[in-house]
Amino acid sequence: MDRDQVEETVELAGRRLTLVRPRSADELIDEEAFADDEFLPYWAELWPSGVALARVVGGLELGGVRVLELGAGLGLPSLAAALAGADVLATDWAEEAVELLRANAARNGIALRAERVPWNEPAPILEAAPWPLVLGADLLYEQRNADRLLELLPLLGADVLLAEPGRPFARGFFERAAERWEVEAVEDRLYRLRLR
Repeated sequence: MDRDQVEETVELAGRRLTLVRPRSADELIDEEAFADDEFLPYWAELWPSGVALARVVGGLELGGVRVLELGAGLGLPSLAAALAGADVLATDWAEEAVELLRANAARNGIALRAERVPWNEPAPILEAAPWPLVLGADLLYEQRNADRLLELLPLLGADVLLAEPGRPFARGFFERAAERWEVEAVEDRLYRLRLR
C-alpha cells in the first residue's frame, strides 16, 4: 500500500470490504486543475452519505439489473450493487477515482466496470440508457452540479436513489425535481426519484 494511502474496512451486505483511499484529500488539490474547472478531489473521501446509500443498495434484490452510479468517487454504492448481483457501471469525472475504484473492486473480488464520464460529456452513459437504476451520493455540493443533474437524470433512467446530506443546493434541486419526478424520502437523507 502506498504510504500516502490509508486502508479502511467497511461492513457491507454481509461482507467485510477493505478499501484503500488517499490519506488526505487536501493534499490532492491541484491549483491548476482548480483554476481550469474548480476541480476539487471530493472523490477521495469516504463520505457518510455514500456509506448510507451503499447499505440500502446492499439490501436490494439486484440480480442482473443494470445499475449506473454517477459521481462514484470511491464507489461504495457501486460495490454494494455489484455484491447484490447487479451489472454495474460506476462513473466519475476524476481519472484517479476511477483507477482507485477499479483497484478496490479487484482487491475485494468484486466485478464491476468503472469509467471516467464527466457530466458535460455524457455520451457513453446516454448510449446505454435507459438504466433501470441510477445511484448518486452527495452530488449536490455545487449549483452547477444540481442544474446539470436535473438535465441529465431524465435522460438516464426513471428510477434514481440519491443520498443527500443537506448540501445548500439540495432544497432547490428537490423542489425542481418534483416538477417531473415523484420524490420519496426512503430514509433520513436518502431519496428515491421516479420519473412520472
